[in-house]
Amino acid sequence: MNDTGNDGTAAQAGPERRVVTGWEGRYFEDFRVGDVYRHPNGRTVTETDNTWFSLLTNNPHPVHSNADYASRTEFGRPLVVSTLTLAIVTGLSVDDVSRNAVANLGWDEVRMPAPVFAGDTLYAESEVLEARPSKSRPGQGLVRIRTRGYNQRDETVITYERTILVYTRAASPNAGA
Repeated sequence: MNDTGNDGTAAQAGPERRVVTGWEGRYFEDFRVGDVYRHPNGRTVTETDNTWFSLLTNNPHPVHSNADYASRTEFGRPLVVSTLTLAIVTGLSVDDVSRNAVANLGWDEVRMPAPVFAGDTLYAESEVLEARPSKSRPGQGLVRIRTRGYNQRDETVITYERTILVYTRAASPNAGA
């Protein structure tokens, strides 16, 4: 690398180059009971998503894939598969809640108070209910959250509690990387 500009004169020294890492997610010690994380991304569910998910999970119920059948139900059109809603809303929370997880330990109290249709955009927020160090796994802690998934009209479409085993910063596979 030379020290001259395009015209052959000495190049001016610029500011020092900084390497800034992106968001790495929360580690166990970052969780505080009562904190609410409004997850920044939304996801619009398409008919294709619903069809593929129905096929992938071998769910043949016609309310998800047969517009004629669904038109004769109280919903009037095909419903998005409920476990697809759960999967999308969980995915929306990963960067804030479980990016540094060892494992998901369970989903509890799953409720779906309103239907989801193709074309709905899903958003999510999560509240920390509990955070405690693991007694049997040093360098890890248990975090329990309540997540609310909602649509573009702010209608709650799913709520659930999830328990996650999360690394501490020092014990993370990323430590020292």
